[in-house]
Amino acid sequence: MARGVDTCDLCKLLAAPADGVVIWSDDRLSVIAVDDAEYPGFTRVVWNAHVKEMTDLGAAERGHVMAVVFAVEAAQRAVMAPEKINLASFGNMTPHVHWHVIPRYPDDAHFPNSSFATAARAGAPEVLAARRALVPALHAAIIERLKVQP
Repeated sequence: MARGVDTCDLCKLLAAPADGVVIWSDDRLSVIAVDDAEYPGFTRVVWNAHVKEMTDLGAAERGHVMAVVFAVEAAQRAVMAPEKINLASFGNMTPHVHWHVIPRYPDDAHFPNSSFATAARAGAPEVLAARRALVPALHAAIIERLKVQP
């Protein structure tokens, strides 16, 4: 059951984004910076309309979503130099197709487990600060890569 803008967190965010939250958008989807202290660079690619499953989208729409996900991943790899990128699509609580694109490091709070698992440790403040310092360059790289998207 699709929820409206009054109750859907992603609709609320897309309708009135805070400064710096929406990195890039077009008429179909948005690239959103996630404010997660333990995961600088964490980004979501969100389909703007209430669509629950990737297979509810047409082939060209699915291709567009994945091209944007891959552009975000490539930018994270180039700028953040993580050990691994985690890509995840859940949507259990939100009726929007959306992908989590998360740079991962051996010293992050959850490694080697999912970033949604119980934390194994806290990230070192100086390491997290250095990674946060890369976020503006990451956002610029995402925008640059998406300039060529159809």
